[in-house]
Amino acid sequence: MKELLLQYAAYNVWANKLMIDAMQKLDATALDQEIVSSFPSLRATVLHCWSAEYVWLQRLQLAEKPVWVQNEFMGTFEEANSEWQKVSAALLQFVEKQYDDKALQHVLQFYDLKKESHKMPVYQVLQHVFNHCSYHRGQLVTMLRQVEVKEIPRTDFIVFARKK
Repeated sequence: MKELLLQYAAYNVWANKLMIDAMQKLDATALDQEIVSSFPSLRATVLHCWSAEYVWLQRLQLAEKPVWVQNEFMGTFEEANSEWQKVSAALLQFVEKQYDDKALQHVLQFYDLKKESHKMPVYQVLQHVFNHCSYHRGQLVTMLRQVEVKEIPRTDFIVFARKK
């Protein structure tokens, strides 16, 4: 289990970086262009991805009151992307630090954004985090096409696996 999660965590870092690199070239007009999706723009989608990864990282680190940065962040798009990459790397480091599969089976209790209590094994939390980001990266690809980006990064897991 740990090996699979390590691989998926490394893939998450890699795929997020490819998406960030593609978006760094865009101007504010493209980043904020309203596009029908889960979130109304590329910028809003990136802020959500970073916020979600960060909230889950904080929960895994047993933070009492995780911060939802999406609601508080006032920095630049470049700063948001940099912080998102740091959080993705920290999730990878979290998995690396787990002694064995038994540590990943530990049941984590946390409160969601509605302050409802939940319990899940750590490995399921990590699976959710990485899957959630894959879902939104797919949306980012579609959104990039809508703002007429011609070179869309290939972020399929198989591309990552073949590069190793």
